[in-house]
Amino acid sequence: MGSFSFTETEIPGVFLVDVRRYGDERGFFMETYKETDFRVAGLDYTFVQDNQSFSRRGVLRGLHFQKRFPQAKLVRVIRGEVFDVAVDLRKGSDTYGKWVGAVLSGENRRQLLIPRGFAHGFLVLSEAAEFAYKCDQVYHPEDEGGILWNDPDIGIQWPDAGEIILSERDKTNPTLAQSGIGF
Repeated sequence: MGSFSFTETEIPGVFLVDVRRYGDERGFFMETYKETDFRVAGLDYTFVQDNQSFSRRGVLRGLHFQKRFPQAKLVRVIRGEVFDVAVDLRKGSDTYGKWVGAVLSGENRRQLLIPRGFAHGFLVLSEAAEFAYKCDQVYHPEDEGGILWNDPDIGIQWPDAGEIILSERDKTNPTLAQSGIGF
């Protein structure tokens, strides 16, 4: 049995990745990424940057994307729990403007693999959460774009986490229709 199982979501190219954990009375060990296992599953990515963030309950980060330098991401939660979302921005895709979401936590060890051409965001459900992700393109701050987190045309069903806490920028992101974005 391998360390990972891969389940494609209803949006082609977006995968839930379940990670096997090996543990005993001393603690546990798990591989969080292994290039060869991902390639055998047909997921051929070269990750070039790792990022980590910490947020408290109710913080919603997103929906973010890179315009000219899109990033594929492998996201996971080290500690706490989030509702993680990917929105398809690929023009011509049958699922353009559709979203998929999953609860990721330190406990369930689930990861979400998001290909290029998607907006990404997450909402912290626990008291706090530490979030980590790999990217296949370096971050270019001047290239960042965003979509309004509660765009009614996308219709993300965010779970209740109490008061939503947004950055000033995320409060004023355009809707998908206003942005005209598509990859």
